Amino acid sequence: MSQDSIVAGSYAGASSSAGRGLWSSRWAFFLAATGSAVGLGNIWKFPYITGENGGGAFVLVYLACILVIGIPLLMAEVMIGRRGRANPEGAMAVLAKQAGASRHWRILGSVAVLTGFLILSFYAVVAGWAVAYAPAAALGEFAGLDGERSGALFGAMLGDPWKLAGFGTLVLLVTLGIVALGVREGLERALRFMMPGLFLLLLVLVGYAATTGHFMAAVSFLFDADFSKLSAQSVLVALGHAFFTLSLASGAMMAYGSYLPAGTSIARTALMVALADTGVALLAGLAIFPLVFANGLEPGAGPGLIFVTLPIAFGQMPLGQLVGGLFFVMLAIAALTSAISLSEPTISWLSEKFGIGRLKAVLLSGLALWLLSLGTVFSFNAWSEFTLFGKTFFDCLDYLTTNLLMPLGGLGTVLFTGWVLSRESVQEALGLDNPQLFKLWWQVLRWVTPLGILVVFLHTLGLFG
Repeated sequence: MSQDSIVAGSYAGASSSAGRGLWSSRWAFFLAATGSAVGLGNIWKFPYITGENGGGAFVLVYLACILVIGIPLLMAEVMIGRRGRANPEGAMAVLAKQAGASRHWRILGSVAVLTGFLILSFYAVVAGWAVAYAPAAALGEFAGLDGERSGALFGAMLGDPWKLAGFGTLVLLVTLGIVALGVREGLERALRFMMPGLFLLLLVLVGYAATTGHFMAAVSFLFDADFSKLSAQSVLVALGHAFFTLSLASGAMMAYGSYLPAGTSIARTALMVALADTGVALLAGLAIFPLVFANGLEPGAGPGLIFVTLPIAFGQMPLGQLVGGLFFVMLAIAALTSAISLSEPTISWLSEKFGIGRLKAVLLSGLALWLLSLGTVFSFNAWSEFTLFGKTFFDCLDYLTTNLLMPLGGLGTVLFTGWVLSRESVQEALGLDNPQLFKLWWQVLRWVTPLGILVVFLHTLGLFG
């Protein structure tokens, strides 16, 4: 019997590896982990912050931040999941018991499950925006839009609770329908189709953008290394994005790691996921900004770029209906792959903690998610005047998860891995045979990564930078 199986058996709520299912290959895990990492933020945020903070110079700083924060934490989370062969709480319990540490470390896993659950409750609503805009673009509803009318169109959607709830519910139904089928028949089968589809659509859109006559302007915006634009604030932005972009501290990577076959190189796969995540974000910029510049529009960050600025471009350009429809289909796929990963920690936790079937766990979590998502829906319309500490229900959830739970959960995971678990057990679990590489990773994880996450935490609270 493998050591993974022995360790998993010590957690009463964990199923056997065979019963839980495993990814069929490293490639399947890579697709799943990349799908989790690639989301709405890659497409509407990273390209803009890159262009505004020195282009290629910022990319170099960002990659350095990925190396010292993103990849070490990603490796730690996947290692914990694979070693524990259980949901995040169960995996933390297994490893804490093995290390002779306090059983309270399992609370970190519980926080990760809660974080993913809360994020998915509002992420499904935001993903519904992309689903709603795909048919609107394809049917030519953006024709002749100007800035005022495009803003009004987006505002009208946010002001319609039935529409928001309907598309958000659709996202949840598709997400949970896939997850209900299990690891191989549901998650893996769907992601084997969705991720190549996303890459193909993205390449098609980049190819079209290259014909606009403004492709080199976008290349210059994204890649010209202007070190004069780099500042301390740029480094903070890079640190923050390196932490948030890889779907860390939400339980997703621990849950996905628990299905990873033994013998798969965690280090190599983590590096591939980080590079793929960055590559998709930069390709998205090459697809978006030529259209923006070709139509004399201003690049911007956040939802406004996607749902206000781009519809104007799609309404004015040749083949705008086709290109716009494909773009929002791609955006919807990116949102769905992330939603699937966010749902899995809760499903596995319910199944293993309470010994219930996967379908029942999906139904219970789905009902709770749907009810909670209504709070986000009404935050944009019926409840927009009701605030707590000046924040709507949606803003409170966003602040709680982004500013508090994720940084604290990530910091706790790094401290648990680097200071509670033994160096020998971590090296064995990672399967990193090169002693020099492991020594480097180990020192970075113990000293540099916690400091970086602490800086991110203080910065998100407005206490630093």
